[in-house]
Amino acid sequence: MVLASGAVAVSCNEDPIAPDQPDVDTVPDWVEVETYSGGELGTTFNVSASAFEDPTPAVENAGLVQDFKHGEMIFEHNYGPTAEPFDGLGPLYLRTSCLMCHPGYGHGKRTTSYRYDEMGNGYLLVLYDKQTDAYLTSLTGMPQTQAIAPFKAPLDESKIQINWMDYTDEWGNKFPDGETYSLIYPEVVIPADAYYVPIQAAQNGETVTLDVSEVGIRLESTIGIYGSGLLDAIPDDSLKAQYAKTEQMEKKLGKNLVNDAFFKDGEWVKQYTNAALSPDEKHPFRFTYALSRGALQDGPGANAIWNITNVTRSDRRYHYMTEAYALTASKDEDVKAGFKHFVKTYFPDMADEWLTGDVEQDIYDFLMNKELPVEMSDEEYTNLMIWHRGLAVPAARNLSDPEIQRGRELFRQIGCASCHRPSWTTGDDNYNDPNKFFKGTELPRYPHQTIWPYSDMMQHRLFMVNDIRGEWCRTTPLWGRGLSLVCSGHQDRLHDCRARNVIEAIMWHGSKDSDARESTEAFRELSKSDRDAIVAFINAI
Repeated sequence: MVLASGAVAVSCNEDPIAPDQPDVDTVPDWVEVETYSGGELGTTFNVSASAFEDPTPAVENAGLVQDFKHGEMIFEHNYGPTAEPFDGLGPLYLRTSCLMCHPGYGHGKRTTSYRYDEMGNGYLLVLYDKQTDAYLTSLTGMPQTQAIAPFKAPLDESKIQINWMDYTDEWGNKFPDGETYSLIYPEVVIPADAYYVPIQAAQNGETVTLDVSEVGIRLESTIGIYGSGLLDAIPDDSLKAQYAKTEQMEKKLGKNLVNDAFFKDGEWVKQYTNAALSPDEKHPFRFTYALSRGALQDGPGANAIWNITNVTRSDRRYHYMTEAYALTASKDEDVKAGFKHFVKTYFPDMADEWLTGDVEQDIYDFLMNKELPVEMSDEEYTNLMIWHRGLAVPAARNLSDPEIQRGRELFRQIGCASCHRPSWTTGDDNYNDPNKFFKGTELPRYPHQTIWPYSDMMQHRLFMVNDIRGEWCRTTPLWGRGLSLVCSGHQDRLHDCRARNVIEAIMWHGSKDSDARESTEAFRELSKSDRDAIVAFINAI
């Protein structure tokens, strides 16, 4: 939620904005300005259960509403192995539709079991080598738990166990005035017999086989997808200015507030690039908890519509697959027995080419094929991205209410705004596309908008029990989250949904080594009415 240094560095009237950003708090009518969370081109005033689903004014201005609706249909409908236009699922997959992971277009919900067909289950497994902290090489980065027969899932999800554990913090889960709260966190167990593939990882340039006890397991949930186009429109140099400012703060305070893997000594250490298509085009990482993507057009949604369903398109004519799986499946007698039927059922036009008589080699070649038939048309994918980039942000609500205004003031006083930076200004928004798919005119744009995501777009560390893999986690934008209960049917927060409400989310920021420690301590010392005011403000934005 906040940097520990925030209480020192930020006063009640100072937003931690980069030098090229306007200090919007100096505007007398800040209530009206901040009500437009997504700026004039990106805000909807819908507060109903469909608030996360509206197109932005920019979509309407560009005459793209019908295309937006077509993209929405692609997002919401279930894919299958056959039946146009939603064909192509598999042979391995995670979910049958995007909507399964994003209930009401929002954040995934907390669940007690891992089931691919549970609506709202946005969980993705994170399996890694405890020794190196790197993903297993025998499984895809987001491990698949479903398959189209005769293929078998790399992981048997029926054997995945999620245990929710009670946690008591150093304050006994109690505020000084006696009010109590609860904290829980997940522990995930996957037994050795749940793995269809060997458990392999890369160590010192070699592939090694691990014992199940050497595998780290974490959960990460999907995030709300509304407003992603607006975040994509933040200029690269503004992100660099934010990193540089935070780095200066860390040097002053002697604390490690910037992930050196991304930025050090005023310069980027690494930036995102599509090495295969545009190795010289680089952009700061800005999407996902792990900051794994740099531009929306080659980012989470563009990636997920392919790797969640394994539906091919013209720029990705290959499976989301590991060679370890291909080798295992090619030697499986059940797969061998059913492969001919599989090809003739789903790829009848390719039967003469793909069925050579050497079934083991045929299976391997099919799974590793880089020139598979295209299952999603370019028009369908373009419409999906018009929808993805065109989702509006709900307007902030009731900012004139005295309690919410008090909460806004306290939010800044105790340092929350140091990490949850209130506002940014978008640039020209000639959107980046490292995938080289778009021409620069098809998608909605958001030039020169003041937006209020309440995120510094950086990673920080909270040092929670069973924390995120690698400890560093991107600051989640707070905008719109107060409507989660209405739109998504829950209000779970944090990367694994361990926080069931705002209070729990704040108190999970309070470990002794957390970057947000001082702010959490300050929150604890507030009166109940002041704590409630901060919660009301967070739910209002």
